[in-house]
Amino acid sequence: MKTESEVLNSLARYCSQAERCVFDLHRKIREAELPEDAETRIIERLVEEKFVDDARYARSFVNDKYRFNHWGRIKIVYELKIRNISPELYTEAINLINEDEYMAILEELLRSKKRAVKGRDGRDIFAKLLRFASSRGYEPSLIISTLKKILKDIDYEEDD
Repeated sequence: MKTESEVLNSLARYCSQAERCVFDLHRKIREAELPEDAETRIIERLVEEKFVDDARYARSFVNDKYRFNHWGRIKIVYELKIRNISPELYTEAINLINEDEYMAILEELLRSKKRAVKGRDGRDIFAKLLRFASSRGYEPSLIISTLKKILKDIDYEEDD
């Protein structure tokens, strides 16, 4: 079993490698089977020394997930909630998303997927692309408006 000092040093290295949140640290400390008071002391020290900062983590997470993983706001917020990031912090981080860039990423994502998707008819293609973008966490209203823009050449509406 590791000592409190060893776990502290190990977590400091862990936090230096990539941005981490307090939730990640709790999980690692529990794996080390340290007492709860030691867990509190370690986390307080890492926060105090700026090894971990949930606000910084939220900003970094949001930026990386929408730019590199092409996730939408819904999925990003869901993942941050799982990590016990406070609503104030994730709302602030989500509000930093550049709307034009976000829409451009969604449009490119759908255009790319459109080239690969097969469907019986226009409605089928529309539905498949809608499900795909929804699974990535994009807002339904944004998905629909973007699909209408890129599917001008396909009849996806029901006949009257």
